[in-house]
Amino acid sequence: MRTPGTPRSHPRRSLRGKPRRAALAALATALAAVGLTGPAAAPASAATVPVGSGSYSDTRPPGTSGPTTNTGTPVTPKVTAAAQGKPVPTNDWWSSLAFQRYGDNPYSTPMYGHPLTYQATSAGLDIGYPTTPAIVGDGRQYEYAHKRDLTLGLTGLNSPDTKADSWSDWTVTPYWSDGTRTLRATIGHGLPFVYAKGTGGSARVTTASAPTVFADRGNVLGITVAGHHYALFAPTGTDWNVSGSTITAGLGGKDYFSLAVLPSTSALTTYQKYAYSFVTGSRADWSVTGGTVRATYTLTTQPQEGTETGTLQALYRHQWLHTSDALTPYTYVSPRGTMKVRESRTFTTSQPAAPVLPALPRASGTDAARLRGHLDAVVNAADPFSGATDTYWTGKALGRLAQLVPLADQIGETGTRDRLLALVKGRLQEWFTAGGASEFSYDRTWRTLTGYPASFGSDTELNDHHFHYSYYVHAAAIVAQYDPAWAADSAWGGMVKTLIRDAANPSRTDAAFPFLRGFDVYAGHSWASGHQGFAAGNNQESSSESTNLSAGLVLWGAATGDAALRDLGSYLLTTESEAVAQYWFDADQQVFPASFGHDTAGMVWGSGAAYATWWTANPEEIHGINVLPVTAGSSLHLAARKDAIRRNIAELERENGGPAVEWRDILWEFQALADPAAAKAKWDAGHAAYTPEQGESKAHTYHWLTTLDTLGAPDPSVTGDLAASAVFTKGTTRTYAAHNHGSAPRTVTFSDGAKLTVPARSTATGTGTGGTDPSTGSTFELRSGGSLTTATGGTPGSDTIASAGGANHDGTPHQPLVYEARNVHGTLKPGAATAFRLQVDAGTAVALGQQARVSYDLTGDGTFERTETYHYFATDPVAGWEEYNQTRGLKSAAGTLGDLRGGTVRLEVWAAIGDGTARLQTGTDRSVLVIPYA
Repeated sequence: MRTPGTPRSHPRRSLRGKPRRAALAALATALAAVGLTGPAAAPASAATVPVGSGSYSDTRPPGTSGPTTNTGTPVTPKVTAAAQGKPVPTNDWWSSLAFQRYGDNPYSTPMYGHPLTYQATSAGLDIGYPTTPAIVGDGRQYEYAHKRDLTLGLTGLNSPDTKADSWSDWTVTPYWSDGTRTLRATIGHGLPFVYAKGTGGSARVTTASAPTVFADRGNVLGITVAGHHYALFAPTGTDWNVSGSTITAGLGGKDYFSLAVLPSTSALTTYQKYAYSFVTGSRADWSVTGGTVRATYTLTTQPQEGTETGTLQALYRHQWLHTSDALTPYTYVSPRGTMKVRESRTFTTSQPAAPVLPALPRASGTDAARLRGHLDAVVNAADPFSGATDTYWTGKALGRLAQLVPLADQIGETGTRDRLLALVKGRLQEWFTAGGASEFSYDRTWRTLTGYPASFGSDTELNDHHFHYSYYVHAAAIVAQYDPAWAADSAWGGMVKTLIRDAANPSRTDAAFPFLRGFDVYAGHSWASGHQGFAAGNNQESSSESTNLSAGLVLWGAATGDAALRDLGSYLLTTESEAVAQYWFDADQQVFPASFGHDTAGMVWGSGAAYATWWTANPEEIHGINVLPVTAGSSLHLAARKDAIRRNIAELERENGGPAVEWRDILWEFQALADPAAAKAKWDAGHAAYTPEQGESKAHTYHWLTTLDTLGAPDPSVTGDLAASAVFTKGTTRTYAAHNHGSAPRTVTFSDGAKLTVPARSTATGTGTGGTDPSTGSTFELRSGGSLTTATGGTPGSDTIASAGGANHDGTPHQPLVYEARNVHGTLKPGAATAFRLQVDAGTAVALGQQARVSYDLTGDGTFERTETYHYFATDPVAGWEEYNQTRGLKSAAGTLGDLRGGTVRLEVWAAIGDGTARLQTGTDRSVLVIPYA
């Protein structure tokens, strides 16, 4: 088990720079200008900056360090004059450009943009396109390691270093200069192009081996290197010259040229169209409406010649699963599975918002007396904080105590509740006040707020701020729920917001902190290392501590009336939820290479993933590190992929030689998200003889397991239009839960039509058969024989889904099961969307995928005005029903919905891939189609 002082996430060898102390008066003025200080700004001579009732220091405590090289030498951001004064986004995929962790490497370590990889050198930018995975580390890691195919530069370039010149949400421009020549090269996630601007020399590309030329159009050259196809683009009127492994082109008085990796040689003409439309910036925007999170990803471009302003960009799996925007047939290989290419500057994703609650609701299966005894054991402990002193372990202790506050309140133990609140508030206030044994200190050079005592490189490497601060924000959100005055900006809320601005700043114009320090909006998840100084790129181990911050933002924003922070949290949590499912848990079994041989990864790297942790090879920690902390805010989203949870637990027990014995509480709680009864049985058999994980308590674990055993597993396929809401399903009964932080009653409407009235500042629950509002008439059960019906009480049965015959029928029905309802009348509900729950089972067959299409003939005349095809569901090779639902996302959609006037609704289900039959359950409200009509 981890203990304080044990490396929790490998001292991530980061680069941090020693802050240079500017005049305190200038600092106070600058900070006040961006709203970092409280209403009573510190005097110019003070080293303490007040923020409401709290404060932080503008000087590190004596004897402590800020960002350093691996040898302990202080470092400053490695940026050009044009970028001076701009907060550097540490913890990014390209951070080694700006953070020189290793003193002998003033350029960069490998950077994984996907599909391309990069490394800066004195001669320019090394570029690769790794397409074959290697299995390393005794089979515990797969990686598509950076390997140079070619170098983009200028003739004669020999730069002493590389600096970051400019950056945006997922693109960056490195800069080289040797006094005679200068080079800038814009690169980014999903960009198949590298856009170069150079002066003082001709364009030069050197290849790792002699290239094969497959196309020569003068200023456009197609070459193949190491089996990968590239196109080189020089200004019109110039010509590329090939001499062995060196390719050059005079720029004809211009300063631009570009390079692209091609999905095939036949794509050259398409890519040539966009070769001079240079990407100059990238931006993600999001909104949350009616339980749906929408995000738009936009590139800005500037034509260097001609008028073309479009471009091509490759979408990651977690993105293309949730977009209905048109995609080209072009694809790329990546460590995150197949990337699909879009021919546009923008695309939009749409996902059901991830469920969030302050705590699981009270349920009849939880015995109040037993819970009271477990609560008393915590609150009466000699040291409820278990000796924690640094930011991480203090955060864990705060999280453990804060989670118990709503549980004590549920059973009327107001005295225990208030004692817990006092403990949490007291420790937060200690950290939120400068000058004591623990405090936060602002580093003006690196634009970051670091807690001291620091841990796991949070000071010298700027690691893990989002992990550590997640616990503070989540705990503060629970306090705000019960004591809004404490959370006011003029009280302690100002310090909470300052921590948020450090770890997840929503502003791109804030001069004090970078935008979303750790969260990579295009990769869909956070990065943990502040310097990215590894050959494998950046990394993240505990994705669940990252989602803990996002859930904390939802709850803090809801509790304090900050809708922007609430919606930011929902966007981050919902986006990372899919990334975690795909890249950590391989939920669709379409990401990990077959040769990897694992169903989960403890760590994700830029180059791949590893069945490992930073500190141990124990399977319990490998599986548990992406589960803890288990909370009703940060964990319910995992239940969207119950099949992945079951595979995860099965692998754990195989690797462990049996059920968990060390982190058993974390793993019981994880299993309960898919199989509550099985998890509860393990608790019943072993609760008396285990020691809780350090962020857990027997009180919380008992409440979690008994609540889910009573209500059923979370059902993220149904969402509410209130951020703090969730649904649970057991058999044919759904339980709807929501917490209303507001001062007036609120009626919550769920995506299946159910409604729940929630009193002010309260949690409420309600049940309904199948979870639908019968008055809507919008839920159809499947009947063998091909009918859809609103009638209930059918006889459970199943229909056989024909085999795909080993062919790929993704998107095209092949011998489908067809179910129809005719003469349907309904009024389209604004903002609503199609939903379904289909129980499927492939038995022990492997590599099968079932797919659904829903079509609407609005008038019954035989013409379907709207057709929606959903991404297929990869069934597991374990006998038993699995749920396929609309959260898999739209693969494609055509046409427009309107009111149904005697119309026809059709559901088709078929095998998209595989060589075996499967079953589809019928005659039960566990397999239903919900149409967006009243």
